[in-house]
Order: sequence, then C-alpha cells, then structure tokens
Amino acid sequence: MTAVLEAQALGRKYGRRWALRECTIDIPAGHVVGLVGPNGAGKTTLLKLAGGQLEPTAGHITVLGGRPGGTPAQLARVGFVAQDTPVYAGLTVAEHLRLGARLNPRWDAAMARERIARLGLVPTQRAGRLSGGERAQLALTLGLAKRPELLILDEPVAALDPLARREFMQGLMEAAVAHKLSVVLSSHLVSDLERTCDYVIVLADSRVQMAGEVDRLLAAHHRLTGPRRDPDRLPAGWHVVSAGHTDRQSTYVVRTDAPIHDPAWTVSRLGLEDLVLAYMEKRTAENRRAAAEVRR
Repeated sequence: MTAVLEAQALGRKYGRRWALRECTIDIPAGHVVGLVGPNGAGKTTLLKLAGGQLEPTAGHITVLGGRPGGTPAQLARVGFVAQDTPVYAGLTVAEHLRLGARLNPRWDAAMARERIARLGLVPTQRAGRLSGGERAQLALTLGLAKRPELLILDEPVAALDPLARREFMQGLMEAAVAHKLSVVLSSHLVSDLERTCDYVIVLADSRVQMAGEVDRLLAAHHRLTGPRRDPDRLPAGWHVVSAGHTDRQSTYVVRTDAPIHDPAWTVSRLGLEDLVLAYMEKRTAENRRAAAEVRR
C-alpha cells in the first residue's frame, strides 16, 4: 500500500537540544493514525516537519511521495489543524469560508456550507464569540473543505470539555470515512485515540518507541503474571517492554508472536492505553538507568 508519510533517521534540533531524533516510520495510506507521547516528546515537531513548516536537521521525510511544502500543489494535498485550532477572532464564520475558498484551489464550498449548517454555526457570528468546541469545529471544517488527501491535527481537542471533544472526534471520523482521508492526529488523551485510531505511533524522549496497526500491536503484546523470574530466564523470542517485581512475583509486558504455553504464567490482554503507558515507562526506566551510569 502507498505510504502517506515516510521518514528515515529524521531529526530536528533547536540549538543544542534534539526535539526529534532518529525517527524512522512508514505510515500506509488510508489509516487514522494516533501520535501519542508525553509533553516534549517531539509530536508537534514531527507534525510540523510533515506539514512543511519546519526543515529537518537530519534525515529526510516525504509526505504523499513528495517533499513537505515543496510546491503549491503539494501544499494543497495536506490539511493542517494546529494545536490551538486557530481561527481569526475578528472574522465571521462566513468570512472564514470565503478566505478558505480564496486560498485553496481544491476548496469544496458546498461541503463547507453543509457542515457549518449541520453544526448549527451562525454564518454571521464572529469566531471570537464562539465557544471552544465551535471554534474547533470551524477549524476542522476549514481543514476538511480544503479536500486534502492527508489531514494532520496537532492536539486539536486538548482544551475542549468531554462533550465537545466527543463531538469533534465523531465529526472527524465521519469525514475520514466519507472522504477516504488519511489522518494523523496527535494527542496525550489515549482514550480518544482508542476509540478512533487504527494505527498508533508512540513517541518518548524524542524517539519512536512503537508504531503499527492497533489490532496487530494488541495481539502481539501480553501481560504476564507469575512466580518471580529474572528477565534472562525468559524465552529468547520475548521482547520485554516493562517489568515489575515483588519478592515472590513478577509482572511483565512482553511482545511476542509465539503462543505462550508456560502454565506458570497468567496471561492477560492489554488495552491501548496500557500498552502505550508500558512503552513510555520503558523509556523512562532506560533514561534513569543511563543517568545512574553517568553518575557512577
């Protein structure tokens, strides 16, 4: 399947600090992709690189087979909704739509008007007088009416209340299905991604920790609980994501495609949030060990 986004050893540096480094991913088209990680993990940097708003310090990235933001035609193929769902406070809803029509050669005026009417937004209302949820829906409408092949959204629901967040995500999913969009959506709210995304990327410490289709990732990871056992006594094909121990018991999250037959283990499935947290905790533990080695 055609890749919507490819990155090889991608990195971006601000001064002496790497905001993103050694990022290698290959996202197939046709997915709703959740990009998740703690604050400062590099999510916004990766999305701005994909949108052509930043240039890489290292490596390279292609979006829809071309250089991000390289030409007006390339820009027209990608929609971007920034973290603060930006709209112009002094412009009315209708003026936003007219501005969108002037700036975007593939603009779908009929779809924009229909969506605004369905949402109950008043065309003469200034954006500065809209609620947070209404401004987010207006920003999403502008992104969708551009008729992109890829829609990028950076934490679009972070400031919304639960009801507005649910309505926004529902509208996004309906549009993705109706218009066969590829979507890359960043969020630190894993519960939202679990309901909407079929592909996930975990960023932590400026690096990719995990990437793939959600169903396959969940099928390949297991939580094991049993008598205390050190990691070096586990089967060679098991990749340990996280480990916890008491005097008598061990709990592991492992990745393996092989069946687990050892009766000593109690095996349970993981939800997406549990899996994401396991990879984030793994990176945190690795950083602590590295810092301890440096102090020695």
